[in-house]
Amino acid sequence: MNRKYRKTIIAGNWKMNKTASETVAFANEIKPLLPKTRACEAVLCVPALNITTAQKALKGCRISVGAQTLHYEKSGAFTGEISADMLDDLGVKYVIIGHSERREYYGETDATVNRKVLAALAAGLTPIVCVGESLDQRMLGVEKELLAYQLMTAISGVSAEDMKRIVIAYEPVWAIGTGKTATSEQAQEVCEHIRACIRKKYDARIARGVSILYGGSMNVKNAAELLKMPDIDGGLIGGASLKPADFAQLIEISAQVENE
Repeated sequence: MNRKYRKTIIAGNWKMNKTASETVAFANEIKPLLPKTRACEAVLCVPALNITTAQKALKGCRISVGAQTLHYEKSGAFTGEISADMLDDLGVKYVIIGHSERREYYGETDATVNRKVLAALAAGLTPIVCVGESLDQRMLGVEKELLAYQLMTAISGVSAEDMKRIVIAYEPVWAIGTGKTATSEQAQEVCEHIRACIRKKYDARIARGVSILYGGSMNVKNAAELLKMPDIDGGLIGGASLKPADFAQLIEISAQVENE
């Protein structure tokens, strides 16, 4: 990671976990465990029902509350959906877009991811845009071409100025929830490639300012090694973000790596 040019971000993705009361309990447990000074940009993307509860419970402890998805339309007959304006009105800053589970289970495509990115930017939100390959795609050796296509489609129509507001999360699909993790060298190679794609589309200044997160089972055991890589600027954390001690430790590890 390189804080000279970009933010280090530790972003938790709770997925469909924790009730409102469990969210309050989490907040009460994590508060005394957090570093006294801001170690990085910390975010928890919680279920939509828990956003307001999490904001109140985490007030004053330097953790932003984010959302896990949104709809690309501003309003309309879309039962069960949430718009960017609704999130903005709640004071939400970050929103995950294009997570592999949304793609697999809910039919999100590269095209709809792009529409969501544009909607988020228009509402002043910061998209955390997910890209990643399956095990079969990696075994075929087409992961770099696939990632370039996913990324370029996701940011189609995004101005250079707005690109500064986007965070990219590389999530090797084969490493999510399986306990498998790409080696730090494999993760760095892909994140470097993603940055090169951004550089080609925009320029070096824009590319070096974009935070790229690793989203493949980062935990307290492997975080330091991953965060030492020059193009890995944080993590999109799944299971470890549900545990107050682990999430607080990941925030602390990011500070330790920076100070080494």
